[in-house]
Amino acid sequence: MKKNDTFEVIIKDMGINGEGIGKYEGMTFFVKDAVVGDRILAGVTKLKKGYGYARLIEVLEPSEFRVEPICAISRQCGGCQIQNVSYAKQLELKQKKVWNNLSRIGGVAPETLDKVMEPIVGMEEPFRYRNKAQFPVGTDREGNTVFGFYAARSHQVIPVEDCYLGVEENAQILNCIKSYMDACGVKPYNEETGKGRLRHILIRKGFTSGEIMVCLVVNGESLPEVSRLIESLKDIKGMRSISLNVNTENTNVILGQETKLLWGERTITDCIHRMSETSLGIFESIGQGVDFMISARSFYQVNPIQTEKLYSIALDYAGLTGEEVVWDLYCGIGTITLFLAGEAKQVYGVEIVPEAIEDARKNAAANHIENAEFYVGRAEEVVPRWMEQEQSERRHPDVIVVDPPRKGLNEVCVETILEAAPKRIVYVSCDSATLARDLKLFLQQEYELKRVRPVDQFCHSMHVEVVCCLHRVNS
Repeated sequence: MKKNDTFEVIIKDMGINGEGIGKYEGMTFFVKDAVVGDRILAGVTKLKKGYGYARLIEVLEPSEFRVEPICAISRQCGGCQIQNVSYAKQLELKQKKVWNNLSRIGGVAPETLDKVMEPIVGMEEPFRYRNKAQFPVGTDREGNTVFGFYAARSHQVIPVEDCYLGVEENAQILNCIKSYMDACGVKPYNEETGKGRLRHILIRKGFTSGEIMVCLVVNGESLPEVSRLIESLKDIKGMRSISLNVNTENTNVILGQETKLLWGERTITDCIHRMSETSLGIFESIGQGVDFMISARSFYQVNPIQTEKLYSIALDYAGLTGEEVVWDLYCGIGTITLFLAGEAKQVYGVEIVPEAIEDARKNAAANHIENAEFYVGRAEEVVPRWMEQEQSERRHPDVIVVDPPRKGLNEVCVETILEAAPKRIVYVSCDSATLARDLKLFLQQEYELKRVRPVDQFCHSMHVEVVCCLHRVNS
């Protein structure tokens, strides 16, 4: 076979990035936009030894799992990988993805997984769930300003008037900003030339408070006639914070180090409630909840509806009785830490970002939580210092909770946790592959896997959050 050859193939599986997988003449092909169960006409785009990539030319016989995407540009946009797959099938694929990673990468025996893995937690309505959106600013072929998302594996901005994953206010905000840019001659940033002013638009919304934050990421220290933009934005219902982030670096990193408040407050608020699952699998709120202040640079889960379920599962897995000392590594603004504090004796949070720790301490004070302490630094550096100090016995953990970035834990952090030897480890992960890699290290020591549950935080993509619990043997 060679590039541009066409062939018919039946899609038998789906890959980690949502591409369809089929075999033709003994060669495995990955086909973007194909759905498991489809019979398609495909065109070869790239060939490797033993496998290849192809484009979808025509669906000859659609799969029973294929649905019409609600978004007209879902194929071009890099945000939704599997919006053309029925939601029930999406959940099934994600459950299978976690199972496979824990088995193949983590080395967990199939019979163990069948015993400890619980059904994935999905959403009743898998749209309009994102409380945060980051829109790159660019130009179309006619030179007009556009906002949208990057096409898959590129920095080409696909114009998006209204993303169905985000809140409805996003479209209104973007319209205000575009009108301002056109009127005041503000040009989009160009990555190739380094010229142009506006780079990204960051929008956040507190789902329980209704408060909205807009942060303008700028190639410079200011924007011309910015008061004109502020006047139009501040009239949007819920608007509470408008800020400018300075990013003059030639980098793919969205936010720079300096954020200037232009109007309103530095933070918005949101609340996370404890959830209880009924016998029918329905999650219901219990208790008062914990309030959080969120700044432009804060890490905060993007799907607050599912976050309440995710953190409630983590709390359940922690098995707290009110007598435990808990460490929360990678604590961010203290979301999980403060969630655990209500049922623990003492909680300690560690985070490398100073602004996040500042927010965490304010969040603890605002919620009148007195049994939570927060420290700035790398977990693998802070924790050993704790263990060397005289009060190490007081701080010794019964439970360690980790919620690391997508790359997972580094080996030093794993060794640090193993040295601390907690009775239980609760691991919250946004990448089941790196989770499996790390679990293998714990399972090779004195820990066994007790419970695993995926949570669908990122509907219409192949990403999936996972919570798992490890118990120390004979503890």
